Order: sequence, then C-alpha cells, then structure tokens
Amino acid sequence: MTTILQRLQDVRARRGAGYLTLLDPDRLSLEELERRALMCADADADAILVGTSLMLSATGNTRLFERLRQIVDIPVISFPGDAGQVVDTADAILFLSMVSGRNAELLIGQHVRAAPLLKEYGVEVIPTAYMLVESGTLTSVEYMSATRPIPRGKDDIAMAHALAAQYLGMKLVYLETGSGAAASVPASMIRAVSGYVDLPVVVGGGIRDPEAAREKVEAGAAFVVTGTAVEDDPGRLVDLAAAVHVGG
Repeated sequence: MTTILQRLQDVRARRGAGYLTLLDPDRLSLEELERRALMCADADADAILVGTSLMLSATGNTRLFERLRQIVDIPVISFPGDAGQVVDTADAILFLSMVSGRNAELLIGQHVRAAPLLKEYGVEVIPTAYMLVESGTLTSVEYMSATRPIPRGKDDIAMAHALAAQYLGMKLVYLETGSGAAASVPASMIRAVSGYVDLPVVVGGGIRDPEAAREKVEAGAAFVVTGTAVEDDPGRLVDLAAAVHVGG
C-alpha cells in the first residue's frame, strides 16, 4: 500500500515540486472549509493541510477531516498545533517537532501525549522538523509556541538545525514564517538548507503570489504551502499551482 509520504514524494518527482494548501478550522465554518477544499483540489493542489495554532473545537475538527476526505481525492493531512488536535480521521499527520526553539513541550512533550493515540488510530505519522523563521511581525505560531524564530540572515543556523533533524530520523524539514507573516522564508535560506540535507524541504508562510512560489521552488523547496491569504481566490490558486509544478 502506498503511503501518503510516498505519494508526496511521487508528486515531487513527477511535477518538480508539490503545492499544498493550508486550511485553518478556527477561522471558517465547516461549509466554507468544504467549499475552499474543493476549490483547492480543483486548482490542482496536491494535498490539503488542516491545522491551527489554537483549536477552539476538537469535535468539529474530527468531523472536518472526515468530511473533507469524502469530497476531495487528494490527501487531507493534519498539521496540528498540539496533541489536542490529533484525530483519527486524517489521511496522515505531520508529527511536528519544533527544532528551531527550545520549548520542551513542542520538541517532545506533546508528542508523548499524542503517540499512544496515533498508534490506536492507525494514522500515518510523518516525522517533521518544524523550523520557525523570522517573519518581520509577531505571528500566531511565534506567540503560541513561546519560542524565538531563526533570524532571517542566519542560514548557517537553519542548516545546522535541519541536519540535526535529519540525523534524528525525521522525514521532512518545514521552514515556516507563520500565518499572516509580513515576509516569507528567504530564498538564500531555502537554497542553503536544501543543499545541505537530504530531506525534502517544505516552505510556508507569507507566500501570496505565483512569483514568490516559483522563487521558493527554484531555491530548492520540494513543497510550497499557502494559506488564508489566497485560498478564497480560485484564479490565484490555479496560478500558484502552475508556478510550483515546474516539472508538470
């Protein structure tokens, strides 16, 4: 049976890079989230991430994954802010360890709480090194995580953290400036990290147009993630997918 991680890797090999969209269940109604998920799938997104820094309704989150998997034929992947967001209805979960910070809860504490549930649920787990990068503004993830981001001009710090994650056995590196970020991850940092480690690099935060998305791919991003800034604009979603799929 093909895993979700293998499907993502196949997308990268076939299309040059993958385009993922992020839906925030705290911002919108179930009906609106369904509409936007269909819009993302129709725009040729390769997978949908669902997650938030602060979950206000765990029951609604479970129903959301179940419903989205019924209406779209691309993977619906959990992008959790903490163990309370773990559900049994996701296709897979990005098991995020915030290696850029020194908050023990986000390095291992929440994972210990989530692990038994994930084993019981049988949800595919994708160990992911989550690295917060300075964005130019205070984002929700920076505030909620109580961590300091990697400075934008410190490529060497990002490289060392990503390599440590690789040696720890993680499968993805996720460079993120956060939802609503004033600036996205610098191309120089993406280039430095992707050239230094063997892991696929995911890049998200502050990416609002096709030119920015293509820049990330050309710098070495294996997957590009966009969120609320573009998910309500069908035309821009199509253009973003085309910009990311350099091999398509």
